[in-house]
Amino acid sequence: MLLSLIVPCYNEQEALPLFYREVTGVLEQMRCDYELLLINDGSSDRTLSIMKELAASDPHVYYFSFSRNFGKESAMYAGFCNARGDYIAVMDADLQDPPSLLPEMVKILESGEYDSVATRRADRAGEPPVRSWFARAFYRLINRISDADIVDGARDFRLMTREMKDAILSMAEYNRFSKGIFGWVGFKTYWLPFENKERVAGKTKWSFWKLFKYAVDGIINFSNAPLDIASWFGILMTLVSFLFLIIIVVRRLIWGDPVAGWASTICVIIFIGGLQLFCLGIIGQYLAKTYMETKRRPHYIISDTNAQHAKKIR
Repeated sequence: MLLSLIVPCYNEQEALPLFYREVTGVLEQMRCDYELLLINDGSSDRTLSIMKELAASDPHVYYFSFSRNFGKESAMYAGFCNARGDYIAVMDADLQDPPSLLPEMVKILESGEYDSVATRRADRAGEPPVRSWFARAFYRLINRISDADIVDGARDFRLMTREMKDAILSMAEYNRFSKGIFGWVGFKTYWLPFENKERVAGKTKWSFWKLFKYAVDGIINFSNAPLDIASWFGILMTLVSFLFLIIIVVRRLIWGDPVAGWASTICVIIFIGGLQLFCLGIIGQYLAKTYMETKRRPHYIISDTNAQHAKKIR
């Protein structure tokens, strides 16, 4: 059995050596053949240099360096494209995904009952309360309005069979939301809870704003609900406008009472105008996604690697 570990890295010079030491210790105890795919996502620190040093001393290590920062989703996709293992795992280099879980995850897959083992945080200890509230709200919302099956607290850290990996690669869309893709492709998944871990070194690259944009991308990629909402808003406002038109005509004909004041009229105009811009913004987001898909740009470009089998542009 060959085990492939995909590790996206962006400015992880402090964490990468610690991760390598811990994960290789676990893999050696497992006594299995493995390959460690380190994806450098356009880092500006010494991440690539450390990868090259590790690859020079360990034949199990393959590094893939992007020509620029393409994002974590592209890094994971590049890993899937180049993974040759029977089992494939995705995990972060900051040790928030404990390598010590790998033996148990492999054992569950070897039972033949499941196609993937996914991890989820059993708690959100150490996370700001506001961020936790928004995260839980996002999971509730996307599960209600889409076909993506995403468990609250789900991590990208999971182990899967080659068949599931091939199914994920068959979804070659440019705008990727892996948590949704993992759920959409199906397959039988075992959810493995673990206690939340803090970063071992370095700083998180995910600000609240980046997480918010990522959540919006996930909703747009896997649900038409925002478009439906915009349509229902349009229908509702049309009915309301007709109702007010009838009221104004009746008042004028029966009581001869003209509509007093312009302030209320301005307020209605501003409200309807804002609503129209909001709906146009929703439509614009879907058009932008469609526009990027039709360009058919590569998900990533690899500028440097030590892997002879590397698919450098995909």
